[in-house]
Amino acid sequence: MAPSADKWLGACRRATAGVREMLAGWSTTAQRAVQTGRGEGGDNALVIDRAAEDVIFAELDALRAGGARFMAVSEERGEVDYGDPGVRVVIDPIDGSLNAKRTLPPHAFSLAVARGDTMADVEVAYVYDFGTEEEWTATQGGGAMLDGARLDTALPERRGPDGRLELLGIESADPRWVAEVADDLVPLAYRVRALGSIALTLCQVGAARLDAMTSLKRARAVDAAAGQLIAREAGAIFAPLDMELDVKPRAPVMAARSEATLDVLHGLVG
Repeated sequence: MAPSADKWLGACRRATAGVREMLAGWSTTAQRAVQTGRGEGGDNALVIDRAAEDVIFAELDALRAGGARFMAVSEERGEVDYGDPGVRVVIDPIDGSLNAKRTLPPHAFSLAVARGDTMADVEVAYVYDFGTEEEWTATQGGGAMLDGARLDTALPERRGPDGRLELLGIESADPRWVAEVADDLVPLAYRVRALGSIALTLCQVGAARLDAMTSLKRARAVDAAAGQLIAREAGAIFAPLDMELDVKPRAPVMAARSEATLDVLHGLVG
């Protein structure tokens, strides 16, 4: 048995409160920067990544004790069997760990629930931004919400008089990778923004705060699974929907508010 969307969201909110309390207790970069070895996703896990994951898994343990069955897929622990591999709970305890380490605002807890193995199968999404204290949620076919208010699916992308996008989000913003696409960005966008969190950048496309986004290199499903459903339920288009829900870097992820822009992004990094 898998919990209802309301039960998943309730567990996410309790976990959010616990992670917020943990971060408040470790409020300096020196405290947050302690490394604990590589997580299953391949990145060096910080002490705050592990602590946030512990808080979240305590909520998953409680759901399991109440009869829920699922498979957890988390950036640090990898796959943890809770009795039903057909329901995948995809977790990034802190998306934007580098920001969180440096006490910069954009960092988030991200959780997605899917009945299946790919992005297209995600049915429930939750992203909480610890910087802005905004809560983003979505259910498949039920729309996307920002702090309980439904996001407008009809919002268009904005373009300047010369046809360029007003604001493009980029992730995986290593200077070497930015340099590789810099010339191609000039005719595409008037300005770029790198928030340092794939989940939050996808949410910004959902709210049409950004006109589009792309990662410059391969991303992991744990970073994007929740944000992509929020973006899609808010009227954006996402690719690749066939990305597997695991912790491996699979492909660049991208979202836009028009098919034409998504096609351009495919040409840029696809």
